[in-house]
Amino acid sequence: MDNTPFNAWKLVSLSPLPVWALVLLGVGVALGVGLAAWGVRREPSRLRRWSLWLLRAGAGLAALFFLLEPGIRNLQVARMKNRLAVLVDRSASMNFPVEPGGVTRSAQAAAFLENAAPGLASLQDRYTVEVYGFDPELSPTTAEALAKEPARAGTSDLLSALRSVGAGAQGAKKLGGVLLVSDGADNVELAGGAVGRARAALADLNVPVSTFLVGKEALKDLAVERVKVDDFAFVRNSITVEVEVHGRGFSGQDVPVVLKQEGKVVASKSVRFDSSDDVKPVGFTFTPDQTGRFVYTVSMPVFPDEAVGDNNTRSFVLKVIRDRVRVLLVVGRPSWDERYLRGLLRQDANVDLVSFYILRTMSDDPGVVSQERELSLIPFPMEEIFDTKLDTFDVVIFQNFGHTDQSLSIAQYERNLERYVHNGGAFVMIGGDSVLGEGRANMPTLYEALPVEGAGPANPESFKARLTPEGQRHPVTAMVSGGASTETAWADLPAIPGANLTRAKPGATVLMDHPFMTVDGKNAPLVAVWDYGRGRALVMATDASWYWAFTAHKQGSPSRTYERFWSNALRWLVRDPDLTTLNVTADPPSVEPGKAVGVVVSSRTSDYQPAQDAQVRVELVSVDTQKPVAVQTGLTGPDGVVRLEFAPPAPGPYKLVATAKKGETDLGKGEDAVAVRAVGPELSDASVRPELMEQIAKFTGGKAFRLPMSGLPDDVPLLDPPVVEVGRAKDKPLWDRWYYLVALVGLLGTEWFLRRRFGYV
Repeated sequence: MDNTPFNAWKLVSLSPLPVWALVLLGVGVALGVGLAAWGVRREPSRLRRWSLWLLRAGAGLAALFFLLEPGIRNLQVARMKNRLAVLVDRSASMNFPVEPGGVTRSAQAAAFLENAAPGLASLQDRYTVEVYGFDPELSPTTAEALAKEPARAGTSDLLSALRSVGAGAQGAKKLGGVLLVSDGADNVELAGGAVGRARAALADLNVPVSTFLVGKEALKDLAVERVKVDDFAFVRNSITVEVEVHGRGFSGQDVPVVLKQEGKVVASKSVRFDSSDDVKPVGFTFTPDQTGRFVYTVSMPVFPDEAVGDNNTRSFVLKVIRDRVRVLLVVGRPSWDERYLRGLLRQDANVDLVSFYILRTMSDDPGVVSQERELSLIPFPMEEIFDTKLDTFDVVIFQNFGHTDQSLSIAQYERNLERYVHNGGAFVMIGGDSVLGEGRANMPTLYEALPVEGAGPANPESFKARLTPEGQRHPVTAMVSGGASTETAWADLPAIPGANLTRAKPGATVLMDHPFMTVDGKNAPLVAVWDYGRGRALVMATDASWYWAFTAHKQGSPSRTYERFWSNALRWLVRDPDLTTLNVTADPPSVEPGKAVGVVVSSRTSDYQPAQDAQVRVELVSVDTQKPVAVQTGLTGPDGVVRLEFAPPAPGPYKLVATAKKGETDLGKGEDAVAVRAVGPELSDASVRPELMEQIAKFTGGKAFRLPMSGLPDDVPLLDPPVVEVGRAKDKPLWDRWYYLVALVGLLGTEWFLRRRFGYV
């Protein structure tokens, strides 16, 4: 038998009548009271009128009392405890001092918990108190642990911590309140303040969050807060880097800001802060003169009394690419092929085209002065183009060039052209009737730079070009678009009328060949490429590639194979970094402090097949010392790719220099840049954010406080724990007393007597 005493009660109705019946009876009683009042409305005596009204109203209430049969229900109840979560920020910013020369913010938070212990203990009968540290993951902690252990190198994510503690309900216990102890230095969802979705997320917590701000706002500090720059820049074109520098405690003081490219000063400016807490924009405009990926650093001097010195610098990686490819097009004679190619190059915004016709050669003697004036074309400026300005061009294209007189006219400069290619230039020879034919004997040195050699007269028979296995993988002939394969894209092109008969040289890569014209038992090359010295050369053994521009429309859009082919060819010839055989990519290019430096190396053979099991060696080279600080090696997989990782290095700019070999074959060399930041977002700003802490308290129904405090405030908003019935109950009626019946009869009898006395009955 359960002898537990009842500890709660409530008033209930014990009437067996249904609710609708009670409602009807109640309406009837109300009408009776109303009719009685209506009947004495003309009574001139106010005392009589009010006496009759009150007697009838009292009788009505007495009648309702008996109808409802009120009683007292004695109960056994229990009060469930709610959870009270105390969240203490353990991110890296809590290691900052509260004030110059003072204790850390983490130590101030530990002191508050120690002082608040009695107040938290007094809540133990109604709340289960849980203390967590977050950085941003939650973990149980104590005041003693906070005092002994420094804050960890995590980030401040206040909203994530609040969500996590709200989701950690234990059985039936509900979260009744949160005490958030932090400096407010959030750098994730609440970095921009409690606005928009972040504000809605705070309201959705449905629990009051009272905030306790740690730290003061009077620290002296300089910080490079933001760097805004494009991901890439064009070589020899100006670019602007926009920087925001934040100064606290430097009112009226000039501070120099310097931009460096891997240790070399690029630009510098001086800023003056107008107030004790001021943000100034600084713009640096400079012109990069080299292509590649480089590390740039924005820095300010570190003053002796600054709270944080590491946030005075910030590095970023900038990729410098070519703005426009400068192309020299030398044409032997006008043709449709020349017209289409020249039109394509002129329309390409990435190409700066200079074109000439060589129609007047040394054999074109006008004879007399009058005839000289009648000629519409000027002599070709041989010396200016092929001597003084040859190195200013990225690519030189000879088209329909090769007639004996033309080749003789340029033969004296062939050594310059061969040297131009060997030293890193790019050369294209486009076929025609005489190309690789009668004119080649007059320029033997230049023809050494070509990947093919003439093997006979041109064949005028129409044919459809065939893609070789090497061409299916080579970036020059890669035409993949949507779901169509490269091979299908080339197979859909129309036939072309004729080609030169050529033979590939050893070391050349044939991308396309003639399907039935052979030389030495092999199909004659149509498109061939190779590396010559430091440069590259391409031969197109036909002057009819313009036919490829006339392709059928499929699914409402035309094929652009012709345009893509020449675009790819130019990119490959100028060694676009994306088309090299050894591609090195920092992963990522900017690394947070304490994080590993990753690098992805993609290796391919000379015919652009994936180099499986290639031996890759990568050096992490410090830009400041120009010496390797670490080396990693690895083997590529079936796709020719390997990812390597370096242990976290010291902050600064670095180069990733990679080489690869397969057996005894050198697969090339590549490099990339990586910037290792001195401090991450958590330590880049030493300020506290009281406005954010106030917003969190406001939008959740809590209150905002500031440390230091001597103990836990008495007015911290908390949700009351719920009351739950245990299971025992006992009803005790109140209506079955004789004196209640006497009261009802007395009220009705008195009203009847007075009505007779006053003449209403």
